[in-house]
Amino acid sequence: MVKLNFCANLSWMFKEYEFLKRYQHAADAGFEGVEVAWPYDHSPDVLAMVRKEANVQQILINTGGHGKLGSAANPEALQDFRDELELAIKYCSALQCKKLHIMAGRWDGHIVKSKCLQTYIENLKYAASCLKANGISGLIEPINSKTLPDYFLHTSSEAIEAIKLVDRPNIQYQLDLYHLQVMEGNLTSNIKNLLPFIGHIQISQVPGRNEPFSSGEINYKYIFSLLEDVHYDNWIGCEYNPASSTESGLDWFRDYCSAKSSTSK
Repeated sequence: MVKLNFCANLSWMFKEYEFLKRYQHAADAGFEGVEVAWPYDHSPDVLAMVRKEANVQQILINTGGHGKLGSAANPEALQDFRDELELAIKYCSALQCKKLHIMAGRWDGHIVKSKCLQTYIENLKYAASCLKANGISGLIEPINSKTLPDYFLHTSSEAIEAIKLVDRPNIQYQLDLYHLQVMEGNLTSNIKNLLPFIGHIQISQVPGRNEPFSSGEINYKYIFSLLEDVHYDNWIGCEYNPASSTESGLDWFRDYCSAKSSTSK
């Protein structure tokens, strides 16, 4: 049975502190890895130094930005996509980050969706080649239509179709269990069916998007046991809004680490 590896999402957690200080606070809380949505407000050299001082791994960053959410599926933004990708690879290289979430972007319907899909596939193939040369895996993530109704990618079936059309081993599925529960539910079967494609998982509770063991629809004790049973050995990103202070809501993480430490002795 594997021990699950959790990384703190510094765009959501430890927001009590200035961003650069969150690396050390995550390390002090026991996290060995971190992820960040968009690190581009800080130079890659400064981030690399802060990450190294905190002695944590940079697991994941995203392309694009908070408002734009990427350009991969936009036929009218081909150069924007390549610029975003080039910048993201620069940051990945500085941070020794091996996973990049390639964001599809918004779709407002004024371009035929089949044309957007064609662009998406071509851009992902281009990204796969660029990322392979740098030892990086590209990830794509469906985002539920209630949170972002105009995002290009909403369902697991759409994501798997794209991954199969791209047909590159370093383009994988980023499974956010919050989005999957909101859109589709049936988590046990979906996790098992999606497992061969998954390169990264993110967690939060539904509907509040708080700590995984807070009150809500998902039984994370069961989910963690399931992931252990299927030998999931990639990282799990904690992309949630702490209900109070980040540290006060980490009992679930401390309990898990303590339990796994005792069983391994």
